Amino acid sequence: MSIYTSARALRALFPVLLAVAACSGGSDPETSTSEGGTSTGEESATEAESTSAGGETDASETDAGTTGEPPPLDPVELTVIKEVTFYDGYAETVDEPVPEGVIRHSNALYATKLSDEELASIQGVLTMRVYIGALCDNYDRIGGVFLSLVPKGEETYTPSEVTRFEIARFITPFMDMNKEPDVVPYSFDLGNLVPTLTDSALQEQYDFWVELSVFGVPYAANTEVAGCAGRNDVFLGAVYLDSNSDAAPQAFDFTTPLATYVAFNNYQEGATDELGETRKTIEFTLDEDTVETQLVLITSNHGANQGGEEYIRREHYVGVDNKLVHQYKPGRDSCEPWRMYNTQGNGIYGPSPKSDAAWQSFSNWCPGDVIDTRIIPLGAMDAGPHEFVIEVPDATFVGGEGNFPLSVYLQGLR
Repeated sequence: MSIYTSARALRALFPVLLAVAACSGGSDPETSTSEGGTSTGEESATEAESTSAGGETDASETDAGTTGEPPPLDPVELTVIKEVTFYDGYAETVDEPVPEGVIRHSNALYATKLSDEELASIQGVLTMRVYIGALCDNYDRIGGVFLSLVPKGEETYTPSEVTRFEIARFITPFMDMNKEPDVVPYSFDLGNLVPTLTDSALQEQYDFWVELSVFGVPYAANTEVAGCAGRNDVFLGAVYLDSNSDAAPQAFDFTTPLATYVAFNNYQEGATDELGETRKTIEFTLDEDTVETQLVLITSNHGANQGGEEYIRREHYVGVDNKLVHQYKPGRDSCEPWRMYNTQGNGIYGPSPKSDAAWQSFSNWCPGDVIDTRIIPLGAMDAGPHEFVIEVPDATFVGGEGNFPLSVYLQGLR
C-alpha cells in the first residue's frame, strides 16, 4: 500500500567580515532548526546549598558544589576546518597543500579528526557554523557536512567504507568573487548528535571525522567572472562548532545511518523500489525495545532541465511500518532574505524582488540557504524488523534527469 494514500584566505574568517556575515541575517535560524525534535534530557533545578554550624552559608562549600554537581562549563568555540579551497569536482584531484590536520578525499571533499580535547569540551547545546567563500564558480551548488566514525588511530579512510552520516546540507548562492558580500554563512542545530559525540564506548572504538563537501565547477566563471580565466578553484570553506551548557544533553543510546546521500528518483536502478515510481523502502531492525525513537531526514529536489524537479514543489510522504509519520512540501515562503548573497546575475532571482506567491510557485530551496534537517519523532518502538518508506508520488523526472539525494538516520533511547 502506498504510504501517502493512508493519509574567503576565506574572507568570512576576517573579524570584520565575520561580524558582517553574522549581522546580515545569513541563513534564517528557523530554516535550520530541526522539525518536531524533542529532548529527553531534563535540566536539574537543584542548587547546591550548605550551611555552617551557625546557620550561614559557607561560601567555600557552596563554590565546591556539595551536591556533587560540577560548576557550569564555559561556552566553547571549536575551529574544525579553518579554511580549505575546493576545486573543479570533475577534474583530477589536485595536490595543493592542505591545512595541518586536514585530509583531501577529493577536490570536493575534505575531512578532519576531532581531538579528544575537542570531544571532551562538547556540552548539552551544540551548533555548527559553515562559511562558504566565493572563488571561480558563480552558480548555485549543493554542499554538505558529514560525520564519519573511523576505526581508532587510522590516519585516513575511504568514506564509503565507514559508518557515515550526513548532518547538514546547504546550497551556495550565485556569487561573483569580485563583489560583496563574497561569503555566505550557514547555521545548524546539532544538539541531537551530542549523545553520539560524547559516547565513551564509541570514543574507545572510533575517531570522529568531520567532512565538508562542496561540488563545484569553474567552467562558466572562467569566461563570466573577471580574474577566473584558466582557474579551477571554485569555493573556500570553513566549519566551526559552538557548544554551551544552557540545556541538558539529549538522551539517545544509539544513532544508526539508514541511508547517506543515496540516489532517490524514479528512473535509476536502486534509486527506487520500482522504476517509474518515486518510492524508496529501507528495512531496519531494532535489537531492543525503545522508549523514544526518531528519524533524522535530509532531502532536496534537483533537476534544472525544462520541467525539472528543481522547479516544482512536490508533497513528500514518510512512513514507518505502513503508517504515515510525516508529510512535507519543501520550499520557503520567500527567497528574498538570501538575495543579498546572490551577487552574480541569474535567472532565479532576476533584477527585482519577487512576491511570496511567485517564489512559492517554483522554488524548492533558495540559493544561499540551508536545506532543512527534519526530525521525525516515532515514540516507543518494539524490538524486531521495521520498514522506513519515503515517497514522492507526483514526481516525474522529465527526460530521466534530476535526483532527490536522500540521507536518513535513526536514533533511539532504550
